[in-house]
Formats: sequence, structure tokens, C-alpha cells
Amino acid sequence: MEAFFFADDNGSGTKQPRGSRNILKLHSRKTMIQTGFKKMNIAKTSKSNTLPLLKILLPLVAWGIYITGEFVSWTPFLIFTGLALINGVLSAVYHAEVIARKIGQPYGAMLLAIAVTVIEVSLIVSLMFTGGHDVSALARDTVFATVMIILNGMIGLTLLIGGIKFKEQGFMTQGTNSALTVLVAISVLTLILPNFTTTVAGPFYSSKQLIFVAFVTLLLYSSFLFVQNIRHRSHFLSNDEKNEAEEEEKPTLKITILSAILLPVNLIVVVLLAESIAPHLTSFIQSVGAPISLSGVIIAFIILLPEGISAVRAALKNQLQKSLNLSLGSALASIGLTLPTVALVSVFTGLPLALGISVESTVLFLLSLLVIILTFSTGKTSILQGIILLVIFAVYLFTILIP
Repeated sequence: MEAFFFADDNGSGTKQPRGSRNILKLHSRKTMIQTGFKKMNIAKTSKSNTLPLLKILLPLVAWGIYITGEFVSWTPFLIFTGLALINGVLSAVYHAEVIARKIGQPYGAMLLAIAVTVIEVSLIVSLMFTGGHDVSALARDTVFATVMIILNGMIGLTLLIGGIKFKEQGFMTQGTNSALTVLVAISVLTLILPNFTTTVAGPFYSSKQLIFVAFVTLLLYSSFLFVQNIRHRSHFLSNDEKNEAEEEEKPTLKITILSAILLPVNLIVVVLLAESIAPHLTSFIQSVGAPISLSGVIIAFIILLPEGISAVRAALKNQLQKSLNLSLGSALASIGLTLPTVALVSVFTGLPLALGISVESTVLFLLSLLVIILTFSTGKTSILQGIILLVIFAVYLFTILIP
């Protein structure tokens, strides 16, 4: 083996074999790679432990718009109010997600679901108090619109995007079928059964029936959360998502406290903005001759905006299971928490609450459930299923405007 000389610190030469020099070079390269990974991890950690400045400033802007709107009766200013409302929803969900990552599951999922429910209920109740008996079906229309948007619009769009970019995508059939089973049960109990009860003429439940169905709905949703986050968590996570969950950096205590402060700030301004814009929204819908059920669709679109954006981003990264968790989880949270909450408000305030959907809506709903069940029966999806679901969604929107 050929030898060469290394100079020591004192300048004297030390004879070393060439193999040792190669080992030293490899060790040096390994050290450089490890240092680079450490820098990447530090950058990733610092990024996850910082709060964007806009997420701090935008809630203050929303409050400013709300206060200004109380003194300004200029009609075009309602555009700013609507934008502030959407911003408040996005910011509230963002801060709820930050806290959820810190406290872990299942408490994080529960917190996020409660935050979204507060927003949805505030919008629904504000319009119910504004319209009285004319909007007795608003909660039903909003929840039904939420389910139809998710089953056909959101899932259809994610399957279309995934099919175009990746041709075929796989998912966890056990978790997806579990979510669909709970969704079908809750949907039938809350949206279809009221049309066939005889104690009170449909589409209404009696007070006792309403309380019982609200309890059963909460029980089913709580059972789903338990299965999804504790008992069978692996059924809802792909292998990539399991690795991502293990490597995910939790936010620092400082960031969590800041989000815990900003979350109620956003929720309160959303409630106030909803109350201020509700009468104008109702008047606008009536002035253009559109059915009052359109307000439920508008509310549903606003509520589902954060989850919709996240679901599309996940589909672009070939994370179909994550998209399905977001979509089906949002549908279950809406129908499993919003309807029971509005039901209790109805019982204690005396506001009428119609739940049963029409025959036309029932046909479209059952068609959506049948197609979605067939779509997820094989464990693989393609562009075709996405196109079919989007066509059904287009039919749903068309029948709202032209019954």
C-alpha cells in the first residue's frame, strides 16, 4: 500500500497509508452531509415555530372593518365585510390547527371541529333570527349543502386533479368506509327520517324527537372521533402520512399561546360580522329572485373554504387519504355537531327548525351516496370517478337555481 506524509501541528510529518486518507475523506463528507441535514432541520423547526405576521394583523383588520361598518351605511362597503368574514374563517381555522398540533389527538381534532362548528352555527343562527319563519329550513339547507359540496364537489375535484396528475391513486379502504358508514347513518336520521315521522307533520321533528336525534348524532360523531384518533388510527393514515406525523414539529409554547389568544379574537369577529351581514345577504337573495336555500350554499362554501384548499393541496402531492380525511371529516363535523347545536338553540328559543329534505334532494343525495360508495369500493380511484361526482354537483347547483 502506497504511503504518504501528513503534517502534524508541530510541522513534523507522519507517514500514513493511502487507505487511511480515503477513510478520512469519507468521514469528512459524512460530517458535511450530517451538518447540512442539521441545518435543514433547524430551518424547518424555525419555520414551524414562527407565526406569519399576516395571521396576527388580519384579525385586527377584520375588527376594524366591523367597527367601521357599524357607522357606515354605504352598500359597497358590504364587499369588505364579506372579505373580512372569509378572512376571519380562514384565520380561525389556522390558529385552531396550530393549537391542535400542539395538544395532539384526539383533543386537536375536537378543538378544530368545535371552532368550525362555532363559525357555522353563528352564521346559521344569525340568518335564522333575521328571517324568522322564512328561514326555518336554513340549518337543513346549510348542512345538506355542506354534505353535497364535500361528497361531489370537493372529493370530485380532488379525484379529478389526482387522476390528471397521477392517473390512479390509492387510499385506506377501512378508514374511508368507516367514515362513510357514520355519514350515511347520521344523514338519514337527520335529513330523511323527519319526512316520515307522524308525531309532528314533516319535515319537522317534535321537541322530544329533536333532542333524542341530537343526542344520537353526537354519540355517533364522538364514536367516530374515538375510532379515528385512538382505537384504529392506522386505518386513516397512509404510510407516508404516518412518517410525516412522526416527523412533524410541534409549535412552541409561545406560538401556541399566541394562537390561543387569536383564536377567540377571530371567532368573535366572525360571529359579529355574520350578524351584521346576515340581513343584507337575505335581502340580496330575495331581490334577485333566488330561493332562500341559496344562503345555505353560500354559508357552506365559506365554512368549507379552508378544508377545500387543504384537500386540493394534498391531492396535488398525491396524498389522497389526507384529502379524504379532510373532506369526510368536515362533512361529519358539520352534520354531527352543527345540527345538534342548532337543534338545542331551536328548542330553547322556539325558532322553527325544518330538517327533512325534499323528494328531489333525496334522490340527488341517495345518488351521491351510491356513487361515492362504489367509487371507494376498490381502493383505487381515477379521473372517471371525479368527472361523475362533479357532474352530480353541477346538477345539484342547477336544481337550486332552477328547481
